[in-house]
Amino acid sequence: MTTNESQEEGEAKLPGVVNSPRLWINNGWTARVIKNEDGDGWAVEMFKDGESEPALVGPWTMGRDKRNPKPLDGAAFHTLVKTAAEVLRRHEQQLHALHHKSITVDAPSGRITVTLDIVPDEYDPHALLGASDDFGEQLAQVRVPPSFKLSMGSASAWIDNGFRRPDR
Repeated sequence: MTTNESQEEGEAKLPGVVNSPRLWINNGWTARVIKNEDGDGWAVEMFKDGESEPALVGPWTMGRDKRNPKPLDGAAFHTLVKTAAEVLRRHEQQLHALHHKSITVDAPSGRITVTLDIVPDEYDPHALLGASDDFGEQLAQVRVPPSFKLSMGSASAWIDNGFRRPDR
């Protein structure tokens, strides 16, 4: 069977598109059905193009013979792509939340938003402590250690100290 023989009706036969019972490649994604490492059964791995680690690994249904995996099809592939993309999106949101913090402080000059952006550089990890007014205009930015703890107290102290670099 050629790669395009198992394509669903109406699907274009494009270069780089593979649609076989255990491997589908399309739109920047690869789904591969593999033997489950934990013993019996099968699993499916979803890879985004260019990534070495799968975005998603999950159990895969057995076929009618209860020995071989159910073949991949268009509907399953599209569901897997949607699920894997959501996993990646949530992971990116989690990383963003881990590396970017924000606090709003009521100061005598008005509301000030203080941000801490951690730069996890392998050779020069650091963070940028920034302040902006209600209109989004930057008031200050200083470099701090990536271990700097942003809290209401540390933000207020930084503002009260004229936005000078904290000693911590």
